Amino acid sequence: MGLRLIFMGTPDFAVSALDALQAFARGNGHEIVAVYARPPAKQGRGLKLVKAPVHQAAEVAGIEVFTPSTLKDEAALEVFQKHDADLAIVVAYGMILPQVWLDTPRLGCWNIHASLLPRWRGAAPIQRAIMAGDSHTGVAIMQMEAGLDTGPVLLSRELAIAPQDTAASLHDKLAELGGLAVTQALMAQPDLAAQPQAAEGICYAEKIDKAEARLDFSRSASELDFHIRGLSPFPGAWFEADGERVKVLQAQPLNEDGTAGEVAKHGAIIYCGQGALELLRVQKAGKGAMSGEDFMRGRGLRSGQKV
Repeated sequence: MGLRLIFMGTPDFAVSALDALQAFARGNGHEIVAVYARPPAKQGRGLKLVKAPVHQAAEVAGIEVFTPSTLKDEAALEVFQKHDADLAIVVAYGMILPQVWLDTPRLGCWNIHASLLPRWRGAAPIQRAIMAGDSHTGVAIMQMEAGLDTGPVLLSRELAIAPQDTAASLHDKLAELGGLAVTQALMAQPDLAAQPQAAEGICYAEKIDKAEARLDFSRSASELDFHIRGLSPFPGAWFEADGERVKVLQAQPLNEDGTAGEVAKHGAIIYCGQGALELLRVQKAGKGAMSGEDFMRGRGLRSGQKV
């Protein structure tokens, strides 16, 4: 007998999982009976209400969408209970599910988390993995409980972090992997055995603070490369030159030594605490992106200048 499924997600990252789940449900006699997403939000200069990516995708697929502004409301809970769901799949929904919601589906709620738990619990696992210089990451299908990403893991899939990966490229890879992993977990259900997370190796992926984005050239070039890629495209790592903020979109660490924070005499190169950083692509505030060479030709930096 097929499962009655609820999908709960909001941003682009969750759309891949929704698409994979739809295809899997159609081919295996299951049904997505409802989709939950955050309410439409005001965006742009005109502050027009815009539906979340998952909301839009679900409407295209003809699935009924629910957008409660709070999960503490009894009426919202009653609607959730009336779906008579076997399982809820939660991906970057953006709202904390109260215990009574977690307990409502017969099989509880599964979460697709973009890390290999217990490493990088929390809000920004994709960015933090790159910023920390991790060589690999992955996705975990977790049985949800009240704690922050503390539930037992049903299935995990590993992925290498490529030297060129940014938060944007890794986001897309993990989104696709998450969709694959949840369908594999559903195929293995009910034989899946949830494994408690290890007590060792726990770390938290704190939400990215814009204040973190400023580059500190006293750090090594390799560390700054991780930092730049982990913050690309948003909020974007930056430094200040002549009172103007310069966002670094792409850079390359070099094995060159000089005074940290000083611009080299050749190329778009800034010395670091260890090594140097070659600026490959940058962007000034209010301007389009440009190559490091064009930036230098436009007198973006001067040889010997400190940044």
